[in-house]
Amino acid sequence: MSRIGRMPIAIPAGVTVDVAENNKVTVKGPKGTLERVLPQEMEIKVEAGHVVVSRPNDLKKMKSLHGLTRTLIHNMVVGVTEGYEKKLEINGVGYRAAKAGKKLTLSLGYSHPVEMEDPEGIETVLDGQNIIIVKGIDKEKVGQFAADIRDKRRPEPYKGKGIKYADETIRRKVGKTGKK
Repeated sequence: MSRIGRMPIAIPAGVTVDVAENNKVTVKGPKGTLERVLPQEMEIKVEAGHVVVSRPNDLKKMKSLHGLTRTLIHNMVVGVTEGYEKKLEINGVGYRAAKAGKKLTLSLGYSHPVEMEDPEGIETVLDGQNIIIVKGIDKEKVGQFAADIRDKRRPEPYKGKGIKYADETIRRKVGKTGKK
């Protein structure tokens, strides 16, 4: 039995979970509403303040879907109560970020500034000129937008210049040495 799939998901106060036909799960909470269609083979029940996910049989595919389905619902519940955030740091001389309305402008050493629009449901906040915080209720969207920002200038291994996650460590390399 899947250790993660077996665990019931506690529904906090102020959160409602509805399961419609075709396993369309809607989670409403203080921060917003999320909905998602989950695999139809899984049986999702809401009972006494908990959500329980069970699988029909022990085929390999069902085992893998079991834990996934439970985790997706859990991420939705956490998203509408606390929300998610990713912190990015910009390192490098002259590298900086600016925010105007929903537009994030990055100066990353290219001949032009890189402009990015906040997607729906995602908010970017600047902490100084070189820390970007991506916030939202959908874990997937927050992670994807943070990855898109990081892709504009990935950290390089010699000086560590570029955009990196706050909790990421860059494996540094030793540069060239002169002639003997």
